Amino acid sequence: MSSKVSAPVVAVLPAIARGLLEPHLPAGIEPRWFASPEEAKAAMADATIAWVDMQPTRLAAETIRAGGPKLRWVSTLYAGLDAFPLDWLRERDVTVTNGGGINAVAVAEYAVMGMLVAAKRFDRVVRSADAREWPWDAPGKVELDGTRALIVGQGTIGRAIADRLAGFGVATDGVTRSGRDGTLTPDQWRARLGEYDWLILAAPSTADTRAMIGADELAAMKPTAWLVNIARGDMIDQDALLTALDRGTIAGAFLDPTDPEPLPADHPLWTAPNAILSMHLSGRSQSTMFARAGRLFLDNLAAWQAGKRMQNVVDLAAGY
Repeated sequence: MSSKVSAPVVAVLPAIARGLLEPHLPAGIEPRWFASPEEAKAAMADATIAWVDMQPTRLAAETIRAGGPKLRWVSTLYAGLDAFPLDWLRERDVTVTNGGGINAVAVAEYAVMGMLVAAKRFDRVVRSADAREWPWDAPGKVELDGTRALIVGQGTIGRAIADRLAGFGVATDGVTRSGRDGTLTPDQWRARLGEYDWLILAAPSTADTRAMIGADELAAMKPTAWLVNIARGDMIDQDALLTALDRGTIAGAFLDPTDPEPLPADHPLWTAPNAILSMHLSGRSQSTMFARAGRLFLDNLAAWQAGKRMQNVVDLAAGY
């Protein structure tokens, strides 16, 4: 009498993370390592698990859509899932776990850096140094101490930003969908925009957040206020922002993401007055991203095999 042997579970995984994952993969997992989009797609037909992050993120979305009926779990190191086929995944009842928290420290530090750069206009200091000019006055004289910031998206990253700003004497208010912990709700924050010196975008990109900062919101801001975006470029109506920058309606904008990305060389944002661009480098400004992502994947794999709840399970209807 022979016992039935279970077929291995196929997991499509990035070759770049092989050294982190392979020594710790449990029995019963058959890894298929990919180093190109073509290799990833070819391995998806009978995959149950997929971690297929690639740049640009549309490649990951295309690879996911190549998955067959066995696909049950998609893991990603990205926190934002706006490029992923969420409807497709929801229809197939596929669990998605994201990388919320993996980049929180790096992104929060970048947001604070952006505020300091804007306050002291360090962008102009760098340009003076490049030109070997010696200014006799400081180009930026704003002190963070005593200012107020509104953080739209008081999740893991938003809270990390608030924690760091407290050390600079910045008073912060947050915005969440539920209004938890004394935060403002989506129907409250716009009426209070004129109270803040900094408007920081840290929310996930969803249908509700697209172009949430438009002409009306920019007009409601203080003329001395800065817009700081470390979320997604599509949250801002860029035509409205360009008009506000040209007219001096706001003091300026520190933009990590833009829409589109990469920003074309002839795009007017490059030369817009008081616009500081950082080419969506905030999450990459660290050396531990893949190590953290690998640990999170392995923890979730153990939970998945044990039938326990995984970390960072995404609400596919909400988009985060």
